Amino acid sequence: FRLALIQLHVSAVKSDNLQRACGLVREASAKGAKVVALPECFNSPYGTQYFKEYAEKIPGESTQKLSEVAKECGIYLVGGRSIPEEDGGKLYNTCTVFGPDGAMLAKHRKVHLFDINIPGKIQFKESETLSPGNSFSMFDTPYCKVGLGICYDIRFAEMAQIYGQKGCQLLIYPGAFNLTTGPAHWELLQRGRAVDNQVYVAAVSPARDEKASYVAWGHSTVVNPWGEVIAKAGAEETVIYTDIDLKKLAEIRQQIPILSQKRCDLYGREMKK
Repeated sequence: FRLALIQLHVSAVKSDNLQRACGLVREASAKGAKVVALPECFNSPYGTQYFKEYAEKIPGESTQKLSEVAKECGIYLVGGRSIPEEDGGKLYNTCTVFGPDGAMLAKHRKVHLFDINIPGKIQFKESETLSPGNSFSMFDTPYCKVGLGICYDIRFAEMAQIYGQKGCQLLIYPGAFNLTTGPAHWELLQRGRAVDNQVYVAAVSPARDEKASYVAWGHSTVVNPWGEVIAKAGAEETVIYTDIDLKKLAEIRQQIPILSQKRCDLYGREMKK
């Protein structure tokens, strides 16, 4: 099946972001994409100072638009992080997924909050405004089971391992790495998660905006279970496509059967929630 990643240029105007995102979703569908993913924070600037201002409840304006365009195009739509989700007085970094009938199939709240301090380069603390999610998120398609993470979640190998154990063959991470962590770790982490678990990994970023307060790295990428980069964007707004070959995945797992060779008598991972 064909996967499309939409590397969207994000502005400060929510309505413009929504309109452009839906237009690009339609374009991807017209080119044969069956699963389409939007980037983290596609509907608002990325920054703790923006989260409360742009927050919506789910369902809300943005998720309603995503539901409508998914149904119109008959696709599976991974809605990046549409906007911060407000629920019970708390804010969450949330990714929603809609099926071809417009129904919401999954809602993933970012589990690991991005609190980092690299002296002289970047300091960021999502926990100043956001609360963490407490669950794994998977959804089924006629093609394969898909696991979800958001940006910083990709750094935690245990999460991807559990998705693999649960039968996921594709992991999608809407993310917004920056100009420090992007060139260092963006592709490396994707390749690591793919090889470790013999799955396809797709990470979809906003396009780079040098004038933004937080500058995203871009370079949305798809990696196959052999660890090869099979599709990659530059820094600009674009849509990248790749065909997910589940036969190739099965061949790799047969040739190097790590999933059956794990020493569960010595170690293991388990999903607690």
